[in-house]
Amino acid sequence: MNSYEKLLQNNKEWASSKLDIDPHFFDNLAETQKPEFLWIGCSDSRVPANEVTGTTSGEIFVHRNIANLVVHTDINLISVLEYAVAHLKVKHVIVCGHYGCGGVKAAMGNGDFHQVLNMWLRVIKDVYYKHKEELNGIEDETARANRLVELNVKEQVEKLAKTSIIQKAWQERQAPMLHGWVYGLADGQLHSLHTIAPGSNPVDPIYVYENLQ
Repeated sequence: MNSYEKLLQNNKEWASSKLDIDPHFFDNLAETQKPEFLWIGCSDSRVPANEVTGTTSGEIFVHRNIANLVVHTDINLISVLEYAVAHLKVKHVIVCGHYGCGGVKAAMGNGDFHQVLNMWLRVIKDVYYKHKEELNGIEDETARANRLVELNVKEQVEKLAKTSIIQKAWQERQAPMLHGWVYGLADGQLHSLHTIAPGSNPVDPIYVYENLQ
């Protein structure tokens, strides 16, 4: 059996197991989705949102990219954010990074990954530059990379608070709450690093939008 055929076979077994537990599982799932969470995570195959949080289909709306970045010009990310916040009305938005992130490690060096990846990794390099005094003071390379993972997560959470999408939702329904988490590949644990509550005014006034429609 080819590897891709194994995936199809696994799917049949998974669907069958769900029906054994609840004969109406897929009927209910097909009607609507009402997730409470938006997960913005890394594309790394070792950090699947549903599996590490113990949730099932329909509970988390998911967007993933390299190094879990929030880039305000990324139409993919922004469209997911708007749909989740304005239409699904999620109560929480989680940015989740992970220790050992390859994107973060790549951004710490001076290698050329060609134009598109260079542009993407530049966002992480900017985080490093912002905190270079602290980071350059960490001699151990792994510890330095792990700290950059944490700082990157916090930076992306704060970028969410700068969007008109989040600010409008805060104005209208005092939600969602923003969270920054890091997942440990070595222990399987999620660690909460940063939380921004609605109405906490976490951003500089230059980023605050008025008369939101």
